[in-house]
Amino acid sequence: MTTITLNNGVEMPQIGFGVFQVPDAQTTAAVATALEAGYRSVDTAAIYGNEVGTGRALAESGIAREDLFVTSKLWTADLGHDAALAGFDASLDKLGLDYLDLYLIHWPAPATDKYVDSWRALEKLYADSRVRAIGVSNFLPEHLQRLLDVGSVVPAVNQVELHPALQQRGLAEFNQRHGVATEAWSPLAQGTVLDDPAIAAIAAAHGRTPAQVILRWHLQQGRIIIPKSVTLARIRENLDLLGFELAGAELGAIDALERDGRMGPHPAEFNG
Repeated sequence: MTTITLNNGVEMPQIGFGVFQVPDAQTTAAVATALEAGYRSVDTAAIYGNEVGTGRALAESGIAREDLFVTSKLWTADLGHDAALAGFDASLDKLGLDYLDLYLIHWPAPATDKYVDSWRALEKLYADSRVRAIGVSNFLPEHLQRLLDVGSVVPAVNQVELHPALQQRGLAEFNQRHGVATEAWSPLAQGTVLDDPAIAAIAAAHGRTPAQVILRWHLQQGRIIIPKSVTLARIRENLDLLGFELAGAELGAIDALERDGRMGPHPAEFNG
């Protein structure tokens, strides 16, 4: 498993298992399957409603806590300094853990103007060693810049929608310039780019699936990814990315698929 060294020296697996839209009742089995397949990083969030199921799988896995990397996220309803501290406590309790490896502000919700106060709460959690790294999700450069201007800790990660149809190059460059790792949610665009002829041709040339080609494209550009599946074969397939490498021309062919194909809300407009 390849890792990314975050800006505070913490090592984060480059491939994680996402549980977005997985019902809590199914999450324990899905996460258990992922852990058995070799995943050691799991990404959940308060709003997903499956932290309990995730925590159960972690507890039942028998894997040492220090060998796991667990991420959760603060929902918009809990923005604000004190509310954020309470939101963290609630997530930790549901997960049944003593600490998190990464905690993110899920959305900036700019109309509420509470993400700066929330960041100060995350800085306190970090200073108190209750979380190994703190970061954000769905933050645009202007949101990040405010944190850089007033905060004492640079976000370790910015998790954003990123896939061949929406590459957010300016945002990724901003992240890199400030030492913030870029993590892609919906790295496969919910399957909407899997049938693209360019990707199909690359997959055929390597004897791989289109999904593996896209995920490999992410890895070679230094991003953290959290593909989601509840199917055993696909869970294993999404992890099997290290036995081949895309050539420069192949990376360029995928880069050319950019079409501003945003599937989720726009961070400047979404307020929870």
